[in-house]
This record gives sequence, C-alpha cells and structure tokens, in this order.
Amino acid sequence: MAGSVADGASGFEERLALFVRDNRLYGAAAGVVHGDDLAWSGGAGFADMAAGRPAGPDVLYRVASITKTFTGTAIMQLRDAGRLDLDDPVVKWVPELADSATPQTIGAVTIRRLLSHESGLVSEPPGTDFVARQPSYQGVAAGNLERVSEIFTAVPPNTQLKYCNLGYQLLGEIVSRISQVPYPQYVAEQILAPLEMASTGYEPLAPELAHRCAVGYAGRAFSDELAIAPSMPPLWAEGGLWSTVSDLARWLSFQLAAHPGLAADSAQAESPVLAAATRREMHKPRYLSDEEWSSAWGISWYSARKDDVTWVQHSGGLPGFESNACFDRGSRVGAIVLVNGGADAADLAMSLAAQARELAAAAAPQLTAPAPTPAELLPLLGLYAPADMSFLVRVEWRDAKLAIVEGSGPGETVPIERGSEPASFMIAPGFRRSGEPVTFQRRGDGTVTSMLIAGLGSLARLDPVS
Repeated sequence: MAGSVADGASGFEERLALFVRDNRLYGAAAGVVHGDDLAWSGGAGFADMAAGRPAGPDVLYRVASITKTFTGTAIMQLRDAGRLDLDDPVVKWVPELADSATPQTIGAVTIRRLLSHESGLVSEPPGTDFVARQPSYQGVAAGNLERVSEIFTAVPPNTQLKYCNLGYQLLGEIVSRISQVPYPQYVAEQILAPLEMASTGYEPLAPELAHRCAVGYAGRAFSDELAIAPSMPPLWAEGGLWSTVSDLARWLSFQLAAHPGLAADSAQAESPVLAAATRREMHKPRYLSDEEWSSAWGISWYSARKDDVTWVQHSGGLPGFESNACFDRGSRVGAIVLVNGGADAADLAMSLAAQARELAAAAAPQLTAPAPTPAELLPLLGLYAPADMSFLVRVEWRDAKLAIVEGSGPGETVPIERGSEPASFMIAPGFRRSGEPVTFQRRGDGTVTSMLIAGLGSLARLDPVS
C-alpha cells in the first residue's frame, strides 16, 4: 500500500518547495512514512548555502527536542526491565536534589511527571541564556547539580503543563546511573544500533557523519541573507541528537508498528528495543494541555488535533534548526520535516501527513489471511448469558485476539489477554475492567460451562441444540 502514498510525490515536493520559498529559508528536508516504508523523501534548497550542498533526506540536521522521545524510550526500557518505577521520586536516583531550593516539594517530582512535563520544575538549567550572542547553556547534569540550590519547583507538581528541558536532562542522568553506561553510549547501543539508525548520534559526531551536517541559519535581520546561527554548548538527553529524514523514518515506522493495521506483522511490532504495548503506552494521551482540548501530553510524545485527526508528534528547536516528526496511529502514516532555519516545521509535517493519509484511505485495502485460532482457545468460543437471559455476549477469536464482544458500537469489543498463570485471562488495558480476571469454568471432561468476569458475575455458556 505504500505505493499509493508514493503516488503523491509531486504534491509532497510542491508543498516542501513552497514552504522553503514562503518562509524565505535556505533549505529543508522532509519525508512521508507509511507503515514500514519511507514512501517519499526529498529536499528543497540547500543544506549549506556557501558550499552549494543541497538539502536532502540523508543530510544530518539537529533534531533538538525530538531527542526527548529517545530519552523516554530509554527510561521505559529500564522500567520494563524492573530497574525503576515511573512513580519513583527523582531524588531516589538523584539524591543531590534534596538540597534544591524547594526541598518541601522536590519529593513530589517523579520520573513519570518529568516524562510528561508536569513536574513543576524550572524549565531550564541555571544560568541559561538562549538569546545571547553566544548561547549560555549547561547541558551536563553534573554541572547543574553543582548549582542545585538554584533548582526549584516553580509551580506545584502535577498541576499544569510546564515544559522542562532540565527535567529531561535529569532523566538522562537517571539512565546513566542505573545502567552504569554514559547516556549517549546507552542510546547508541540500546536504541540506535538495533534500529539500524546509523546516521543518528550525539556530538562529537564521527567524521563520516560530521561532513554531512547541515549548516544552521539564524533569522534574517535587514536583508535576504541569513546569518549562520551560533553554536550550542554540548547537550544530550534533552535535545542533543543529530539525525536525517531517512533515519527518523525508521523511528516513526518503529512507533507505527506498535499499532494494529497494515503492517501488524512487521518485524518491529514486537521488538527487543521496546515492547509494542509500552510504545502504545507512551503514545496515549495522559492529560489535556490546553483548555481548547486540542493538545495533550503522553509519555515523551504529545498529541495535537488538526482537522479531526490526532497527530502524535514531537517538535524541536535550537539556534539554526527546527524539526517535527508526527504520525497518525489509525492510518499508519507520518511525516518528518527538518529545517536549517526558522519556520513552523510542525505545520508542514502535519500537512504532508494529512495528504498521505488521504492517499492511504483511497487505496484498495490490503487483504490478508486471518490468523488461525489457537487450538487451546477453541473451547472458549461461543455465546454466554446470565441466568435471567437479559443480555448476551460472544467470546470470539477476532483480529488475532481473544475478545468479549458485547455489540457493534465503540468500546463493545473488549480484548482478553493471557494472565500470568496457565489458562488464566484478564481484561486488556483501556477498559473499565482492565486488569481484572476472566475465569472459565469447566466440567471434568474439559467442556467450558461458564465465564466469570470479575466485577460483573458469572455467565453461562450456551451450547447449540443438536
């Protein structure tokens, strides 16, 4: 089906070229993802104006805060391995914070709240000045912890969205302390290498990558010429990655593979990098971040609603660079925009992805053979009802999952997952009874006679009349 999205190449190229022209940029690169495929990619203008080097999908750009999605992934890897809990107070792992300027509230700053920007911590490290002729920023956690008395909770934790670069720097420090591996090395070994993202990394970049980097350009003053943006001091977990459209396409495909759809059998659906269920947990909105109900924060990702589509995404911005990577879980399309200048990368990314979404919807559906029902589940399938026969439910093998089907409306098909014990089951996440057990009673010959749903009651299995 990627071919149908690729048919929009001329339209994608036109949007990108107009974006560069209308924003008076020197250049930008972009790509459109459909499932496992980079369906289209291209560049407009220049990565390096002086050298005449063109923009393109294999040019490295600063992706800035898109880095946070990698840091969050590292934290979730450690959570899934049982090495931390998301509700751990950050002072458990960074005890120096006990000497912060607000010791009475610092204990309420948890890993989960850092991940979703609701910790209340000051947004930037002490002494930050982004608009100075030479930006002042301490990107190394050890340096900021030496000034811990200047770190404080500016608003009470868990009360509002408060975007926090310092918080992600602390998350990177937690990754290093728990893994006993420097943060950039951990990300390279545990995330980038397994996903074959060979053109992504932190400074200092290897020479073969450094010569492919775009030049960052600052906003113009009084003429058409753009000045070269000042360089940033070293930074890592909160925004230090350089990457390409081609590599970030792999990153988006890895996210999309966690959701049922066109590539449900993708090799990345279940990956040693991060379980599909954990990726879905990261994408799911946790709280609304505006009163218009147009945006929400998940874990390291945020969602924005545009034209009735919820785009899961992250943007980035540092002197000389703007970026965005977005995707739609339902249609399994996404887009990446990397700019070596100042412009609204998110608006173009969502526009490209919306065009791809329309193309994907217009294509003929991909038909695949259904997954066979596991033999041990066959005896569970059938109709069930309470003693007064006031309603009926079906237990079915549907879309490669065991499910209780109550009707045809939204939320009326409830997947059942296997429990920790043999022949045990529980309601899948996302429903009123999530995590509660479902028990099937049997006669001595193994015939299923009833199903007990915790919190609801026992439903008898209705056998067909011979």
